[in-house]
Amino acid sequence: MNTPHPSNPAKVLAFDVFGTVVDWHSGIAREVQALCPGVDGSEFALAWRTGYQPAMRRVMSGELGWTLIDDLHRLILEQILEKFGLTDLTETQKQHLNKAWHRLDPWPDVVAGLTRLKSRHTICTLSNGNIGLLTHMAKRAALPWDCILSAEVFRAYKPDPATYLGVARVFNLAPAEVMLVAAHQDDLAAARACGLQTAYIERPAEFGSAHPKDISPNLANTWHAKDLLALADNLGC
Repeated sequence: MNTPHPSNPAKVLAFDVFGTVVDWHSGIAREVQALCPGVDGSEFALAWRTGYQPAMRRVMSGELGWTLIDDLHRLILEQILEKFGLTDLTETQKQHLNKAWHRLDPWPDVVAGLTRLKSRHTICTLSNGNIGLLTHMAKRAALPWDCILSAEVFRAYKPDPATYLGVARVFNLAPAEVMLVAAHQDDLAAARACGLQTAYIERPAEFGSAHPKDISPNLANTWHAKDLLALADNLGC
């Protein structure tokens, strides 16, 4: 499902990562349960992710100085350990668990889909994740990015316009020549407000099978695709 083909095809596809490219819920749940078998890994993963937006708002409001997502993840982790009865974890265990965000698996369609999309477009990340995290993730999961861009590059978190417009600036393109690919309608809306094209990717199980997402199309998006292979079909890759 898509709107009429744009007259100005996108030259760069910029991808949201957490939820769109990688399955954070399953990965975090698996690692928590491996470390702490008595804990509900799914609920822990959801609680950790729930702290993400409030933590970023503390940075955007100026309450915290510029802070990498790795460090925000650690702040949130410290807040939820007590809730789940995990106050006896060692520092080494905490550090290992915090790096679980570096070890997330891609959705099954991702590597093949990115490879096809890369054949006709420049593909890059546009994630709030920091550069080290995204690089480790890409190395482990064989994600074939042409370039890794991050909030760290622009010292601003999405949905700050500096992130979306920053991609266009990096590649010396007009905003309309960049397409954000994401599984989150709010991210896509912010990108459209900056003049980018947008592609919505369905990830109904992002929050786990017990919490299916609404994946209804939004006709404001340039494209709506089941997964990255379907997007590649739409874009003729």
